[in-house]
Amino acid sequence: MTLLLGGFITGIAVAQEQKEMKDHKEWDNKVKTELNLTGDQVTKYDAISKEYNDKFEVLKKDATLSKDAMKERKMELKKEKQGKLFEFFTPEQQTKYNALVEQKKAEKPAEQPKQ
Repeated sequence: MTLLLGGFITGIAVAQEQKEMKDHKEWDNKVKTELNLTGDQVTKYDAISKEYNDKFEVLKKDATLSKDAMKERKMELKKEKQGKLFEFFTPEQQTKYNALVEQKKAEKPAEQPKQ
């Protein structure tokens, strides 16, 4: 029974990781498409996206941080990432990106109700 329960919990964790990976890929594709990024911009976007996805993964595994500290650090990383993206986004792309982020925020509570 314990083995079965352990397998079930592991399966849930793997499924959650796969969903997060899918969500990241969908977001990246949406940004690239909606902002009509050039080839050079796509290359830069992919590099920055990978860099920050790696940073978020390290942060997620840091058991020493409180929930509030983790939330604050995530916000800092998001601002850093946006700053790097805006170095090569045109002003129009920056506006569209901000609109996409706001749209994503508006949709998030509907997908993940607070407990």
